[in-house]
Amino acid sequence: MIKAVMHGCNGRMGRMIASLVKEDPDIEITAGVDAFQSDEKADFPVFESMAACTADADVVIDFSNAAAVDGLLCACTEKKLPLVLCTTGLSEEQLRKVEDTAKQIPILKAANMSLGINLMMDLLKKAVSVLYPAGFDVEIVERHHNQKLDAPSGTALALADAMNEEMDEIYQYTFDRSKERKKRERAEIGISAVRGGNIVGEHTVIFAGGDEVVEIKHTATSRAVFGKGAIEAAKWLSSATPGLYDMSDVIAGKGRV
Repeated sequence: MIKAVMHGCNGRMGRMIASLVKEDPDIEITAGVDAFQSDEKADFPVFESMAACTADADVVIDFSNAAAVDGLLCACTEKKLPLVLCTTGLSEEQLRKVEDTAKQIPILKAANMSLGINLMMDLLKKAVSVLYPAGFDVEIVERHHNQKLDAPSGTALALADAMNEEMDEIYQYTFDRSKERKKRERAEIGISAVRGGNIVGEHTVIFAGGDEVVEIKHTATSRAVFGKGAIEAAKWLSSATPGLYDMSDVIAGKGRV
């Protein structure tokens, strides 16, 4: 059985994953890590940091916050633990550190763990390759609950990056049009963020042409979709070789020993 550490165990996703793991015969959580205390008693020991964690483990699942990622990367490198990194809102410096750390340990970094979102990325690559030459503008609107800290979402950026990569990096991203009055650029992706209520996650990509509009949308109705994806990723990554992976590698079975 695969042994996992849940980093960010007292958060919404940490608790969700702990609950889902109980129903999975192939994986167990041997410890949790969270700097914040919880009134809910966990079924496993909880440590204040990954460096302080002494539990036996094969892989770490992370749903925490950007401030905790630097210490997490250092501890996983020292302990030689594969890391499923789901925290978003990382700085450019942190992203470079993730790339450097992946030369020593397996890291799976995903802005969104759902199968639907990863399929959507493939659909968007096809769509943009056809619609951009035809003069269509691209806009992304993402909606999340009022407790989400980063904006735009990591998933919205990942969707934009997928299209930009397909088009040889021609796009520039625009996050705020209130600071200057001008027409949108031809090679521009506008990204807007909505925060309110308990919206789990909605991402809509709009292709707006002169006479028609095409929309590709994904709606998550439960956080369980992200938790299930993270668990499958952890089971796959536990036997992977060092490198930087994403969910497409899990689906393809790339990189395993």
